[in-house]
Amino acid sequence: MILDAEPNHREPFLSRLNRRSERRPRRRRGVFLLPSMFTLANMFCGYACVVYATRGDYETAAPFIGVALVLDMLDGRIARLTDTESPFGLQFDSLADVISFGIAPAVLIFLWGMSPLGRLGWAASFLFVTAAAMRLARFNIQAAVDKRYFAGMPTPAAAAVLASTVFAYPTPLTSYPAALPVLALVLVPALLMVSTIRFRSFKDLDLARPRPYTVLILLAAGLVAITSHPRWVLALLAYAYLLSAFVEMAVNRFRRRGSLHPRLLAAGTDRPEAPAPPPS
Repeated sequence: MILDAEPNHREPFLSRLNRRSERRPRRRRGVFLLPSMFTLANMFCGYACVVYATRGDYETAAPFIGVALVLDMLDGRIARLTDTESPFGLQFDSLADVISFGIAPAVLIFLWGMSPLGRLGWAASFLFVTAAAMRLARFNIQAAVDKRYFAGMPTPAAAAVLASTVFAYPTPLTSYPAALPVLALVLVPALLMVSTIRFRSFKDLDLARPRPYTVLILLAAGLVAITSHPRWVLALLAYAYLLSAFVEMAVNRFRRRGSLHPRLLAAGTDRPEAPAPPPS
């Protein structure tokens, strides 16, 4: 009697468990392959840059950072277009950027032009890696106030300054006096990455909007210039983006002063004239 009654008491409990398990949505574990493949290719370019730099082939190592920059621009856009954004993809992209735009350019610039400086050289290179990691961590936790600008120089742009310089002049520097200017080349982008100076993000650029035909001609001229003189044109673009933030700051300050000057004049003319003092 007791043995026959036990299954009857257990059946409702087991059926309730089964119903609850059926109601719970099963979470699929995995990664979105399409944007992750671009991020993986980005990380591979950083690794290849380190490998070729250790071999002394700087002319081959430097362009890998440029390819990584293009892949880094594509993976985020593809993730947004295909609705495949995920927390894993965000963290994976940041770790890949530390390798491709932090460690790889630091190793490249040290072996190319800072090894004569000894400890000073590798300390400055490590400072660049630290600044790149801090910049990426701050970007992940910082809420975007104005999507048109980055707070601080982006890590791909800072790495492009170093890589384009090596690509333009791949002959390694072997003397101490020649290696000293490279310190500024490393420290200036490192400081700009952790600064709050605003750099254009170009996220507000609407490619779907119709443009004049002259824009297409300018793009064709740019492609011709990069194809015919890639070393100097790419270096010019990298340094132009670095200087663009300071040029925009100067232009904005000049406009503010120009707009304040007429207001001050108008405020001065609106005031009533003071009465003349009585004759003594």
